[in-house]
Amino acid sequence: MSLVQTEAADGTVQLATVRERKLKTPVSLAVATALLALLFVLVPRTGTSIFRLGDASSAFALPDVPLPTGPTSWVLIGVLVVLVVAAFLQAWSYRTPALWIVIVFGVLAVFAFLVWASAGGLVPVTSLLVGAVSLSVPLVFGALGGVIGERAGVVNVAIEGQLLLGAFAAALLSSITGNPFVGLIGAMIGGVLVASVLAAFAIKYLVEQVIVGVVLNVLVTGLTGFLYGALLAPNEERLNTPVRFDRLEIPLLSDIPIIGPVLFNQTIIVYLMFVTVALVAWGLYRTKWGLRVRAVGEHPKAADTVGIKVNATRFWNVLLAGAIAGIGGAYFTLVSVPQFGKDMTAGLGFIALAAVIFGRWDPIRATLAALLFGFATNLQNLLTILKTPIPGEFMLMLPYVVTLLAVAGFAGQIKAPAADGKPYIKG
Repeated sequence: MSLVQTEAADGTVQLATVRERKLKTPVSLAVATALLALLFVLVPRTGTSIFRLGDASSAFALPDVPLPTGPTSWVLIGVLVVLVVAAFLQAWSYRTPALWIVIVFGVLAVFAFLVWASAGGLVPVTSLLVGAVSLSVPLVFGALGGVIGERAGVVNVAIEGQLLLGAFAAALLSSITGNPFVGLIGAMIGGVLVASVLAAFAIKYLVEQVIVGVVLNVLVTGLTGFLYGALLAPNEERLNTPVRFDRLEIPLLSDIPIIGPVLFNQTIIVYLMFVTVALVAWGLYRTKWGLRVRAVGEHPKAADTVGIKVNATRFWNVLLAGAIAGIGGAYFTLVSVPQFGKDMTAGLGFIALAAVIFGRWDPIRATLAALLFGFATNLQNLLTILKTPIPGEFMLMLPYVVTLLAVAGFAGQIKAPAADGKPYIKG
C-alpha cells in the first residue's frame, strides 16, 4: 500500500490509500522458467542423470538415484509453472508472494538445471554442497562485516582489502609461529587496520566513504603485492608456508547422510562462522548493542539526543566489522590454499558487498545470499567437469551473472539504513 495526496472540491488536501500489486517477483520467476524451458527445447538432452547421495566418509550408505533426463526435466518445469501461477495469484490479490514459493522455486530450478546438465553423467550431491560451503566462508564473513558497518551508517566498500590483508597476515604469522590460531588473530588485526583507516577518514575527516573504500582496496592490493614479491617469495619456506587448520569431525552428527559432512566435518573457521552468524543476528535485534548500532545508522540525531555517542559507536563497530571480515581472509591461507598469493581474493569482497545488498542488510539473509554465490561458483566447476554444452566462457561468468541477477532482478527496490554513508556532524 501507498499514500497518495488528493485534493477535494473544496480545496482541502486528503490522503488516500492505494493498493499496489507487486508483480516483480512473479514476473522474475516466470522469466526464469521461460529461459529454462527454452534451454531444454533448444538443447535437448537424453540419457540418465545420476545423483550420488552417499559419501565415502559417511557411516550410512545411500544408493545412487538415477533419473531419466528428459522426462524429469519437463516434470520439474511443470512444477515451476505451478509455483509461478501461485505467485501471480498472490500478487493479484495484493499480497506479497510467500517466501516459501521463492525458496522452493529456486531449489527446483537448480535441480532441473542439474538434471539437464548431468545427462549421462553423475552429480556428487555431498561434494557439491561441501564445496559450496567452503567457497562461501569468506563471503559470509565479509558480508557480516558489511552488515555491521552499514547498519552503523558507514558504507564498507573496503571488504576486499580487509579480506586480502587478513589473508596476508594469517599466512605470515602462521608461518613464523607455526600456530594457525596466531595466524587467525593476525588476520583479525589486519582487517581492523584497514577498517581503522576507513573509519578515520569517513567518520572523523568526513571523506566520501565509497571513495575511501575503493582507494583502500587499491592500496592493500598494491601493498600486499609488493610485500609478497619482496618478502614472501624470496623466503617462502620460512614466511609463506602457513600451518593450516585441520578438519574437526563432530561424532555422530558428521555421520548424518548428506548434511553431516557438509556441516559437521569442517575446520574451526567454519564452526566459527556458524557461531558468528548466530551471534550477530541475535545481537543486532535482541541486545542493547544492536539497538545502538541500528539507531546510529537510521536516526543518528535521535540517538544523540538520548546520550548515544554516534561517531564513537560508528568507529568501534567499523573496527568490529573489519575484524570479522579479516577472519574471512584467514580462510584463504589457513584452510583453502597452503600459501598466500597475489590478489588471491579475486574480487570476492565485492561479491560479499552484493550479498549485503541482496540480503537487505540483515545478517541471516546476507549469509544465505553468500551461500547462494558460493554455490554458483562451485556449480561452475561441476558443470565444467560434466562437459555440458554451455560454453566455457559462460561457466566462468556464472557466479557474477548470478550476483547481477540477484541484486538487480530479485532484490527489488530496497532501502539501505537511512543514514548509511552520511557523516554525522554533532550540533
